[in-house]
Amino acid sequence: MQQHKVLSTIEEIKIYSDPYRIQIMNMFNRQGRPSTVKEIADLMGEVPAKVHYHVKKLEKIGLLTMVSTREINGIIAKYYEPFSGEIHLRHKDEEDENSPLKQVFRSETLKLLNEMFEQSRQRFMNHAEHDRQEKRFISDMTLYATADEVEELYQQIVELCKPYLTKDEQKSDHQVFQLFTALSKEAQVASHSDSGIKKKKAVSAGQKKEKEKESASNASTKAPSKASKTSSTAKKSKPAAKRKASEPKARRTDQM
Repeated sequence: MQQHKVLSTIEEIKIYSDPYRIQIMNMFNRQGRPSTVKEIADLMGEVPAKVHYHVKKLEKIGLLTMVSTREINGIIAKYYEPFSGEIHLRHKDEEDENSPLKQVFRSETLKLLNEMFEQSRQRFMNHAEHDRQEKRFISDMTLYATADEVEELYQQIVELCKPYLTKDEQKSDHQVFQLFTALSKEAQVASHSDSGIKKKKAVSAGQKKEKEKESASNASTKAPSKASKTSSTAKKSKPAAKRKASEPKARRTDQM
């Protein structure tokens, strides 16, 4: 029965999504048997101490397991085996779209997927550049099926690959091949008519804002002229007020 490993925390995703650790996992899988840190370090051209640090991280989340030990020249060599089942990425708040942790989890997951695609692309391109005489296989197909049929198809692919996941030391002609499988549902893309309507709405909204700005600009331009007119009227009415004040005084003088 196929084993499952669920990575459900941000820490687990960060440990697994590290590009260097993905390379280490690939090297363990490439060996096709339990291997020591030194063997993996030699394959990568790295210092064993550096690889050992990352191996312990992967062991912490169950993607590497120490399966045996052996004494070699007075040193205890530890043999690790990579997890060979399905790895599921699942956050506990996956139903809550507004969860802040879910957004971080999704971001880390996308980084992991991007790194896996990139490393697979690099392997394929390196092989294409350096081994021009060798055959390479690549396919891009559109499939029509139900969700249950696609699930069954994926399980069939996994079952077909199982006999080739373990290296047979007795077969000297065994070579290393890398198979990267990506099976996903086509994303729904908005139609041209919908995008045209959205674009039209965006333009009309922009025009409305421009008109509001223009109206505000006109109002601010007219305001000073109104104020100056009021000020001018006040100045003109002032001498008239003086005349009215002086006239009663003159009449009082006449009466005396």
